[in-house]
Amino acid sequence: MRILICGANGFVGRALCSAFVQEGHHVLRGVRHATSEDEVEIDYTADIEPGDWLPRLQGVDVVINAVGILVERGDQTFDHIHRRAPIALFEAASRTGVQHIVQISALGAQNGGTHYFASKRAADEYLRSSPVAHHILRPALVYGTTGASSRFFRAIAALPVHPLPAGGHQLMRPIHVDELAEIVVRLLKEGALRSAAMDQPILDLVGGTQLEYRQMLATYRASMALPLAWRISIPAMVIDAGAALLDRVPHSMLTRDTWRMLQMGSTGNVAPTIQALGRPPAGLEVFIAPADAIPLRQAAFAMWRPAMLRGALAITWIWTAICSAFIYPQAASLALLARVHLHGGMALAALYLAAALDGVFGIATLVRPGRRLWAIQIALISVYSILIAAALPEFLWHPFGPILKNVPILALLLVLLCEETRP
Repeated sequence: MRILICGANGFVGRALCSAFVQEGHHVLRGVRHATSEDEVEIDYTADIEPGDWLPRLQGVDVVINAVGILVERGDQTFDHIHRRAPIALFEAASRTGVQHIVQISALGAQNGGTHYFASKRAADEYLRSSPVAHHILRPALVYGTTGASSRFFRAIAALPVHPLPAGGHQLMRPIHVDELAEIVVRLLKEGALRSAAMDQPILDLVGGTQLEYRQMLATYRASMALPLAWRISIPAMVIDAGAALLDRVPHSMLTRDTWRMLQMGSTGNVAPTIQALGRPPAGLEVFIAPADAIPLRQAAFAMWRPAMLRGALAITWIWTAICSAFIYPQAASLALLARVHLHGGMALAALYLAAALDGVFGIATLVRPGRRLWAIQIALISVYSILIAAALPEFLWHPFGPILKNVPILALLLVLLCEETRP
């Protein structure tokens, strides 16, 4: 069969392409920018009329829609990506003789109250009225090594303290992406090319193990060979406020929609999945193979480590600036500067210039991180430390260690410098 897989470069799309190629099918990869003969250029932000799809569907037997977004960004809106473009695709498929359509929807789309679910539901309902044979698959949370949500949850699991929204009692039943792809292959092989008069199947697909959100994080953590984490329950009203604040922040995984979806949970009856797969699906506890534990653990650390280090560094710079300029007694600061031979107006200028520079470094650490910034900060702290040690040696053996505390800060900066990819 000639199969067009829309979203071929996406998380689910890549698994589908691999599964169908292994079965010997001719796969056309629907991608944003085509670079090879087996790729078809598609754009769900623009291809919202059936006429946009007609030339792309000539000679295609099966269409699979695996395009989806979790958070809206710019022109990538739920309405365009989940509703208008898929409906245009389905209508064009009915005009060009496509024999079967598979829509990868989402568990909860049938009754969920979020914009995400509403847009998925609109496309599902349109496809149900189509004369083309089709399957609508509604998977629960899909796990895979490269999946964005999987990487996010593994990163949360790798934290020594697990923040649990409303106690973390939301029920989950994740399904592995490879088993989702296998089900799609089986449906087209065993239930192949059904006539339009037959019932149009809708399948809710889940994994083999149901567990609470907090148990899911603990299972990820154990699978990555990490010890038990502490847990802290975050009141629902705090998550509500955070979701409202972060709703339009680019790349934020916490939005009003994602919070509502988490509250709903992601679970269902496993029987349809067993029937579609021909065996019980795998459970979350076996998703991460022992050989992958260490690499995935390091990848999880890498997701939150830079942000944590930058945040700690920014707080240090900004608080130092505020204390120097507004809180610490000016006379005491000028007395210290006199020890390095700065007096009068020159000392006052040096005090406030240094405070301003600290503030600039703090803000830049948050908004413009990069190798140059880390190198400049390393150089400045080193110079500060040498000058203070020479002029005020008593700080070397001060019980609070004000100079020696620069050593871990320099180590932190060295880590950021080594791991940074931006100039």
